[in-house]
Amino acid sequence: VQLQASGGGLVQAGGSLRLSCTAPGFTLDYYAIGWFRQAPGKEREGVSCISSSFGSTYYADSVKGRFTIARDNAKNTVYLQMNSLKPEDTAVYYCAAKFPECYGLGYDYEYDYWGQGTQVTVSS
Repeated sequence: VQLQASGGGLVQAGGSLRLSCTAPGFTLDYYAIGWFRQAPGKEREGVSCISSSFGSTYYADSVKGRFTIARDNAKNTVYLQMNSLKPEDTAVYYCAAKFPECYGLGYDYEYDYWGQGTQVTVSS
């Protein structure tokens, strides 16, 4: 199973981007979907997660109030709306799936399926 992350790009500080995560031929409905990011020279970190049931959401402290995760099961897509972007948000962003709940942000090794990553660059 290969997830597909898209929507990255270059944006100025204070700007917005919306990332999308989908999985052609694979239903995401029953999976918790997490977003992770990895900046050059840094470890991969959890950014947000949305559970399969009830849509419970979790955020890293560094993005709370700026990022919003949501899912549209009809479109088999999970979104990460990123507002008020900062240069420190610059990273490759990955989406990942695990069954069935988030249980917090979790760790990357808990996730079963991953996307290829999309680059987000925030200029100052």
